[in-house]
Amino acid sequence: MIVPFAASVFSHAQAGPSFQSNEVHPDGSVTFRYLDTGATKVVLRLEGSAEPLAMEKDSAGVWSVVTPALAPQIYGYSFEADGQPRLDPKNTVVTQNFLFLENMVTVHGKTTQPWEPRDVAHGTVYHHFYTTKVVQGLPDGQSDYFVYTPPGYDAKRRKPYPVLYLLHGWSDRANGWTEVGRANFIFDSLLAERKIQPTVVVMPLGYGDMEFVLGGHDGWNDNAAIDRNVELFTQALLTEVLPRVESEYHVSRDQKDRAIAGLSMGGLESLTIGLGHPKQFAWVGGFSSALRHMDDAKELTKLNTAMRSEKTVFPQFLWMSCGTEEELLAPNRKFEAWLKGQEIPVTVVETPGLHTWMVWRDNLIHFAPLLFQGK
Repeated sequence: MIVPFAASVFSHAQAGPSFQSNEVHPDGSVTFRYLDTGATKVVLRLEGSAEPLAMEKDSAGVWSVVTPALAPQIYGYSFEADGQPRLDPKNTVVTQNFLFLENMVTVHGKTTQPWEPRDVAHGTVYHHFYTTKVVQGLPDGQSDYFVYTPPGYDAKRRKPYPVLYLLHGWSDRANGWTEVGRANFIFDSLLAERKIQPTVVVMPLGYGDMEFVLGGHDGWNDNAAIDRNVELFTQALLTEVLPRVESEYHVSRDQKDRAIAGLSMGGLESLTIGLGHPKQFAWVGGFSSALRHMDDAKELTKLNTAMRSEKTVFPQFLWMSCGTEEELLAPNRKFEAWLKGQEIPVTVVETPGLHTWMVWRDNLIHFAPLLFQGK
């Protein structure tokens, strides 16, 4: 995930009047409050808002702002006091991330949303660790992945389960899709509504070289670094994670029962792996894929060569989505045009929104029911 700001520290000036730091109103608007008596300017950084919202200070030193009515969603936010990022010390709900921290607040709707816990059967999320020989820069080579099994998962049932490899974005940890994206609750809801078939979902750590994330955003300006990260991750996924999953879980080894999808960096990886290994994955999805460097003719030629070497031009189903207000829309459109020029069928979806989890949760809700159909 490419985040436009970083919230890394709590303010040390929080003693004082009692107040609620985030108050959700019946109309969906939210009042945010932050105490800093010494600050001269405080703004709110709210996920989904292109610009920060100015806050006003009262006589007690409490800064506040009321947002417009917000759609039901989970919103990330942080404060910025005199140019310095600050977390909300009164809110313990914080995203887990390698580089960026922000708080989260939920605006509930009149009905329970697909990403919220509801009164339906729930699947189980397992956390696995293993020693990698591929991923560079991990302490003692310890990598990890999460696995969601659907409600009633039966390791002895006659027909093995289809499997989706779901990849997170840049700066996220392996738990990005569960902790922030709430993918497990989304799958619970879709299953309860009979919109999907029971599916095992694998969410691995999505880096091939940890320096690509820990070194900061500059890595995205280096095509060689991007390629190295994707190539090493591809090797780790196909030679380490996938075989482990297939030995530990009752999942199909048939290409038609395997899907791969991801957001941002994970979208780039999903498209590269899915298109480059069509005999491995029949279903491919990219959400707001980080495709800027794919404008390079060398990158497209390399991908085209990989596809042709497999003697299969395209997967069974290819789906690409992007928010209409984000910078990655243009490179996604260029890549879609290139695919069509290669006579590779692609389903294109553009939805309102920025480079945010609100867009990606919605993408998953609409993408998952399309998988493993027509068999």
